[in-house]
Amino acid sequence: MNKTRFHDYGTQAALLQKKRMLVIKIISILFPFLIIGGVEAGLRLFNYGHNLELFITSPQNKNYYQLNPAASLKYFSNAEIATKGNSELFKKVKDSGTLRIFVLGESTTIGYPYFHNGSFHRWLQYRLMHSCPEKHLEIINLSLTGVNSYTVAGFTKELLPYQPDAVLIYTGHNEYYGCLGTGSTDKVAGSPFLIHLVLKLREFRITQLMANALHKISTLKPASTEGAGKTRMEMMVAAQQITFGSDMYERGITQFTTNMDNTLRILDQANVPVFISNLVSTEKDLFPFISVPPDSTKYPGFNTAYQQGEQAIANGDSATALQHFIAAENSYNAHAGCNYYLGLLTLHNGDSTAAKTYFDKARDLDALRFRAPSKLNKVMLELCSKYKNAHLVDANAAFEAASAGHIIGNDLILEHVHPNLKGYALLSDVFYNTMKAQGLFKASPETEMGFAQLQQMMPVTVIDSLSGAYKIANLKRNWPFNKTHVSDTMLISSAEEQLAYEVAFRKTSWAAALQQLYNAYNQNGDFARAATIVAAWVQEHPTETGYYEEAGNYYGKLDNTPEAIFYFKKVFGMSPSFDVARTLFVLYLKQDNASEALPYLDYAIDHNERRLNLLPVKDCLLQILELQTKAAREPANIDVLNQIAGLYYRMGNKDGAVLYVEKVLHTSPGNRDALTMQSQLKKV
Repeated sequence: MNKTRFHDYGTQAALLQKKRMLVIKIISILFPFLIIGGVEAGLRLFNYGHNLELFITSPQNKNYYQLNPAASLKYFSNAEIATKGNSELFKKVKDSGTLRIFVLGESTTIGYPYFHNGSFHRWLQYRLMHSCPEKHLEIINLSLTGVNSYTVAGFTKELLPYQPDAVLIYTGHNEYYGCLGTGSTDKVAGSPFLIHLVLKLREFRITQLMANALHKISTLKPASTEGAGKTRMEMMVAAQQITFGSDMYERGITQFTTNMDNTLRILDQANVPVFISNLVSTEKDLFPFISVPPDSTKYPGFNTAYQQGEQAIANGDSATALQHFIAAENSYNAHAGCNYYLGLLTLHNGDSTAAKTYFDKARDLDALRFRAPSKLNKVMLELCSKYKNAHLVDANAAFEAASAGHIIGNDLILEHVHPNLKGYALLSDVFYNTMKAQGLFKASPETEMGFAQLQQMMPVTVIDSLSGAYKIANLKRNWPFNKTHVSDTMLISSAEEQLAYEVAFRKTSWAAALQQLYNAYNQNGDFARAATIVAAWVQEHPTETGYYEEAGNYYGKLDNTPEAIFYFKKVFGMSPSFDVARTLFVLYLKQDNASEALPYLDYAIDHNERRLNLLPVKDCLLQILELQTKAAREPANIDVLNQIAGLYYRMGNKDGAVLYVEKVLHTSPGNRDALTMQSQLKKV
């Protein structure tokens, strides 16, 4: 039987039609994405919008990175109130021996209201420079004002490729009112997943285009007067009353916990040590901003007892006031103001332990949440025990230990959460000691700078301290501080105060004010204050050798030889030269430190650009070293001391010669050789 083979052309046509329809459907689905991708590529090609990456190449030096000024736009919905951070440089290619530390956080972390050298990270930088002079330090502060844990978590994800040796974190006070906070005007409604999706979408230029278009459309409407005259604090607050234990309160706790858990987990997995500080705020010197009133029908006795307590305080009868407030507290125990009064009165009676309990409770019950609740400190403690590379910096304990009755007040805090200069120094000290205890660095006893020495030497200028005071005085005149009387601290009576005032209110820049002050100090011959300004510039521009050299010259003029050596050694380490080597050689001889002087003399001989005859100098130096060894063995050998004095005199080292002449005359007042040398030295 023959088999007939044939093709079902109708079936093939149907299959082909289905394939075509499938291709058309795929193209239809992909077409909008292709259009969007094309628009995105075009916008990037023509540099529309902002690159929101964390770092950019520094405009000052292509070999360095710095914080991208536009990085905050990813987190702020309104670009007009988005904040910018510092522009601190770090090398694209990390040098060996570098200690690279990134700092994350909010306004306290960046040093508000002082900024610059008032910030705790600059106190830390100055101390580490002196304690570990052999280390190359890169301490880069990435903090922004008005942000919270979302920014900390987001920045952390972008840090790892830049080889951090450690990350320092201080955050939490802005959890409710910082951008994306649960009670903020700048928030994204929905789950954390939706918030992170929005943050990701903001990186695309087409999303930025749409946002800009919507903003321009909104500006066509009549201008609203709702935000006129408001401070940033007031503009960021949507929910002025967040009751303790409420859903919004708990969302803030959850938000902080989730973001910080993600932050510490990322760093732990990358084996990067993170030092996270718990939070400090004033307790005894700030009446709660908002107390949630009780239901008068449910708690009928509270209002009467509370008002009687306030009247008794006004009458100066603290004993009666205490009884009334105890009665009010027994009636309704969730009133912030009542607990605050109880704290004041029990402290007045000498019971600081009970007072602290009341003050802590008053802070937690304060419904206007500019101060972080104590729960956040507990969260940080729990998270640090969860991750091996996370280390708690117990700033709260340090501040309490430094406060009368272990109750933090305005001796360390300026208003509600920002430390004064003493407080920032203390915060840096707690970070320093925690980092040292965890082995992040080692400091020899010969070079380590103690905390008292740090406080004495830190180059914080009068511009820093006064401009900070003016900012705080102005802050306290506005909401939410304007419920209480604030004394006038803006009296201007000197040129320094005028410059600080202009810096505080942005009439001039910090750099311009310091330059003007520097010029005035030099004209008046006030080299000590001029040196402080140059040392402050070193902290601001740690990559620029010119400031180090200038600082070294000033400290040399002031006969502060150790500081002069410190700065010139930094210059030599960054950019070795014949002149700097010769300067260090002279300074070390001035200290009678011939062994330290010798390497710099050898460098000068090997790089003798001026073709000076330095070999006789080295011969004298080697003789001095040999004689010093002999003097150590024979301390009573006066002839050796006279020989050293003579050699120093031949080298032109008057200080060294005087030192040894005095040693001889102390032992043998009538020594003829020493007296002759003394006479010759007086003529020099």
